[in-house]
Amino acid sequence: MPDPTQQYLAPVTTQFTAQRRRLRVAQGVLLLFYVTGFLGLGFSDNPAFYLQFVPLNLLLTVGLLLAFQPERSVAFVWFCLVTTAVGFLVEVVGIQTGLVFGYYKYGSTLGLQWLGVPLLVGVNWLMLTYTTGILARYLPLPGIGRAVVAALLMVGLDACLEPIAVRYNFWQWRFDVIPFQNFKGWFAVALILQVFFNRSDFVKRNALAPFVYMLQLLFFFGLGLLD
Repeated sequence: MPDPTQQYLAPVTTQFTAQRRRLRVAQGVLLLFYVTGFLGLGFSDNPAFYLQFVPLNLLLTVGLLLAFQPERSVAFVWFCLVTTAVGFLVEVVGIQTGLVFGYYKYGSTLGLQWLGVPLLVGVNWLMLTYTTGILARYLPLPGIGRAVVAALLMVGLDACLEPIAVRYNFWQWRFDVIPFQNFKGWFAVALILQVFFNRSDFVKRNALAPFVYMLQLLFFFGLGLLD
């Protein structure tokens, strides 16, 4: 008589194997894009050719990341929409007033703009909020502790990104000086979004999130070392 447990274990094992395969494919695709971008920006005589793919790279990263969200419920969609909108509007206020991050203006690298802010900036806030929020879930901390850690992870990535962003015309600071106000503003906005992340009722698990964060951190940190 066959073991009845095998009837249940086989589909679970098959599903797990398929998920791991999907994860490896996604990681491979992202690694290919980021390594190509790193080599192109860091060593090519024509970095402008590679800069035109920055919006595509961002959309690809976000698309693959959200594809590994286990359950895309109404609450999750609402979180994505609100975070994207808040991130974009905060940047609009920042550009117009200089009160949030300091005085800066966006260049052409991030693509189509509205009110002086690239439309993809809101998507970038979503990606960072979601990725760091997922990472903080690994820590045995209360909600506010996780929010603080996740916000610090966002600020840390921004610190690596800033010199690269200026070099490749993502944005430019007045007097070519990155103000400390930028990092304070980042932390404040990130903390608010992380509290919203924690209070949103959806499954907070994503196998690709740690890879995305580390890949971006290494990408920008590595480019910074080449300066």
